[in-house]
Amino acid sequence: MGTLDGGWDRDLRAGRIAIDMTVDLHGHHLVSAHGALSRALDRAVGQGMRVILLITGKMRGPDEAPRGAIRREVESWLAHSRHADRIAAVRNAHPRHGGAGALYLILRRSRAE
Repeated sequence: MGTLDGGWDRDLRAGRIAIDMTVDLHGHHLVSAHGALSRALDRAVGQGMRVILLITGKMRGPDEAPRGAIRREVESWLAHSRHADRIAAVRNAHPRHGGAGALYLILRRSRAE
């Protein structure tokens, strides 16, 4: 998952991005969170969406209570997703969109568009 042009990155850092879908994984266990993310990607790709706000919760440090398992697994899930080739980038969300507890998933346009 790679790079975006400067305009995209500037807008993401400033929180000036139109979000097409929000996926909130709070309250899920690993298996149900993985399934929810897969279904959301299917829907987003099928509908030609570009920006998903993925709310994962904050990953905890090694000295804190063992939480943040979903956040730790998201990168692997995305890399092994059937839609991995459609994911242009994953970026940390702006504080107004959840900050450290959320990610932006930027999807590539389909070749047919």
